Amino acid sequence: MDDEDGYFGELVAARYDESSADMFEPSVVDPAVDVLEGLAGRGRALELGIGTGRIALPLARRAVPVHGIDLSRAMVARLRAKPGGDAIGVTIGDFATTKADGTFSVAYLVFNTIMNLTTQAAQVACFRNVASHLEPGGCFVAEVTVPELRKLPAGQNVVPFHVSPARWAFDVYDVATQAMSSNYVEVADGHGTYRSIPFRYVWPSELDLMAQLAGMRLRERWDGWTRQPFTSESRRHVSVWEKPVD
Repeated sequence: MDDEDGYFGELVAARYDESSADMFEPSVVDPAVDVLEGLAGRGRALELGIGTGRIALPLARRAVPVHGIDLSRAMVARLRAKPGGDAIGVTIGDFATTKADGTFSVAYLVFNTIMNLTTQAAQVACFRNVASHLEPGGCFVAEVTVPELRKLPAGQNVVPFHVSPARWAFDVYDVATQAMSSNYVEVADGHGTYRSIPFRYVWPSELDLMAQLAGMRLRERWDGWTRQPFTSESRRHVSVWEKPVD
């Protein structure tokens, strides 16, 4: 791992699109882009954790000016190599504190990216950073998983989410601190590899409080990008917070 790129260095970046292929399917991408295009209107969009451009590139193809913030130069290099990628501005840095030029009508992060910030203080700072970039009336959109603590019987702290002959993946939770990690074991050609990425899981209500601290308020919350109702059985949410006009 390249320390400069955090947990998304060259080894991860080289395989990211392939390992997350399901997330690149049009049935997954298009509904998200539909929502973000509508919220952007005639304004600009800011993506936190732009990565290899899974959402940014199709959004830009709809004539929405997109700028990104990302810590990983390796991931951004993959974005740059794709058609249209060199036209998207990217600021390298931690999206909790890094500033981009100008203001935006929508800022967004997808695929649980808020959880890459592993402290509550960093997550609060992210909301404040976003609010400072938004125009009055602008929106912050986050796609975040609902912590699967209901799957944990007493005394257990591990939830597997992929099991196959050559790959095992599981989350480890610390319910006292909200720290968690996603862990991957893979076997290829008789050799095994292990990778662990730390996160901090966060509840919808906690995110609402972070938004309030940053001067924003909840506008919408759905089960996903197709705007189905969010319920107690939802496994993720797409939330939209709005910066007041005055």
